[in-house]
Amino acid sequence: MVAIQKNYECQTMPSTEASFFFSRNLKEKKITPRISVIILAYRSGDSIRDFIKSMVQSLEKNEPDWEIILVGNYFAEDGDPTPGIVSEIAQDHPRIRAVTRIKKGMMGWDMKSGMEVATGRTIAVIDGDGQMPFENVIDVYKKLGDEGLDLAKTFRTTRGDGLYRKTISLVYNIIFNILFPGLNIRDINSKPKIITREAYDRMELKSNGWFIDAEIMIQALRMNLKTGEISTVFHRIDYRPSFIKLNSVWEFFVNLLWYRFFNKPKI
Repeated sequence: MVAIQKNYECQTMPSTEASFFFSRNLKEKKITPRISVIILAYRSGDSIRDFIKSMVQSLEKNEPDWEIILVGNYFAEDGDPTPGIVSEIAQDHPRIRAVTRIKKGMMGWDMKSGMEVATGRTIAVIDGDGQMPFENVIDVYKKLGDEGLDLAKTFRTTRGDGLYRKTISLVYNIIFNILFPGLNIRDINSKPKIITREAYDRMELKSNGWFIDAEIMIQALRMNLKTGEISTVFHRIDYRPSFIKLNSVWEFFVNLLWYRFFNKPKI
């Protein structure tokens, strides 16, 4: 299902094939790596090359049984060079696969498109823009294994993304913990998130948008998963503007209320 081609425009699929792309037919997957690292690379451009290089070196040093799924989905006529770049990277490395499809959503759609093709016993998700240190994947992975957790993640103690994003995050996390008490998680949206295969297979993720992180944590709460966090630093990036706009904030809060009372995301 995942084509690895330089001509990423040839990777679009008919609707019947696309529906299979999101299926969970694990019998057709050979689950071999200890960890699948899904890197969300939307609009990362050439900056993703250094991030991947560092990630591969870190994995080889600490957990040599790995695979990387590079998600470079794109909007038609967007002009984003990222799909071609991630496909080129994947062609040059046998343990890296590229997912490059025309987008039908935002972060949730991208994250699910990577998770659905991952074959590892644990599944990690991290943004490829460098805001989250690549070293965090191994740090969170070790916490997951050392403490026997079902899901482990980071929480941001130092942030370089400005007052606007900091304020939104603070209010959002407060409201989340009021509506969904008992999880004791400090930073819902922070990555990397790493989840065991067994826990992931029990989840039914619906969100195609920015709510996906919260949906994962809500399902973790309702499934009574054992979770944990480690601290991290959230770096500022200047090569592109933030994707979190006012409509994204509206999506966050509407979905929190909708999920609380109707058990599914609205947007």
